[in-house]
Amino acid sequence: MGFATNAIHVGQEPDPSTGAVVAPIYQTSTYVQESFGKYTNGYDYARTNHPNRKALERCVAKLEGGLNAYVFTSGMAGIDAVFRLLRPGDHVIVSESVYGGVYRLSTQLLTHFKLEFSFVDTSSIAKIKAAVKPNTRMIYLETPTNPTMILSDIAATAKLATDHKITLVVDNTFLSPFLQNPIALGAHIVVHSMTKYLNGHSDATGGAVILTRPEDAEKIYFIQRSAGAGLAPMDCFLVSRGIKTLAVRMLQHNANGIAVARHLDTHPKIKKVLYPGLPSHPQHDIARKQQKGPGGMIAIDLGSTEAAEKMLNNVKLCSLAESLGGVETLISHPASMTHASMPADVRKRIGITDGLVRISVGIEDVEDILADLDQALMFV
Repeated sequence: MGFATNAIHVGQEPDPSTGAVVAPIYQTSTYVQESFGKYTNGYDYARTNHPNRKALERCVAKLEGGLNAYVFTSGMAGIDAVFRLLRPGDHVIVSESVYGGVYRLSTQLLTHFKLEFSFVDTSSIAKIKAAVKPNTRMIYLETPTNPTMILSDIAATAKLATDHKITLVVDNTFLSPFLQNPIALGAHIVVHSMTKYLNGHSDATGGAVILTRPEDAEKIYFIQRSAGAGLAPMDCFLVSRGIKTLAVRMLQHNANGIAVARHLDTHPKIKKVLYPGLPSHPQHDIARKQQKGPGGMIAIDLGSTEAAEKMLNNVKLCSLAESLGGVETLISHPASMTHASMPADVRKRIGITDGLVRISVGIEDVEDILADLDQALMFV
């Protein structure tokens, strides 16, 4: 079956008891035993599993091409579960321009459990290879990175990881499985903030971990049910509903993203546009090789905090807000929002300038998006 067909039907079969096209929301905390020690279809308690979660996990695993998937209360909860596969003394190589929440989790929490992290420019295979140590157990890629839109060559990194018996994890949030398939390129684990494109409607949070190896799947499920961070029924229902339109949404996000990036690339008020779909992007060829499209995420540099503030205070259609991947265009200031927990000197070193603005291009009429950005830039 094709991608759109799987997104609509896998895990979302009609309810067998009533024939309902949309499966019910199993809003219950516990399940009655048929008899002593015997549960109906294995369901006992909603923290450990429930039908809505299982259905969503089946769908996400299918779309990413994984063996198993497990869904969590947020993207960060899923990422935390992946890092729990490691043991004290293990070393992780991480994309240096990583999401601020991952930087905070690793440097301010996980280091207390004696995990070691190296933040590396993962667009360079040579730099990744140079960072490998005898105790390196994981490489964690964001590609594209949030918000600097730097790409890593997934296939080349996967070969390096396999040669050194290292687990390769790829955050595929910015592109979704519609535009990029890390497992097909050799990744062992894929993570998502399902809050973003998978849900697509800014009305639920969630995270997903997709596995290719049975031993990893067994451990992640143990972590999910033991730590209690599995996604609740209503949120599973909302994300499942959002995924049904993922294919058509991503087509429009991609088309609008290309149009907005090309328009802003010629704007006199903008110092730089960071977008893999532009030939000027340093990893444009990698984007063409491993992505099915450049997507709807764009970063622009206006040169200063003052310039960014003037633009952000004057958008009307675009929403000044955290998050991304919704049907509406969302615009943010990474240095003071998503990456505020990252030290200023680190932000500066990796290119998250005070004038950087991130745009999650929505699926509105592109002419309206362009008109709003143009009128807001008049105040810069």
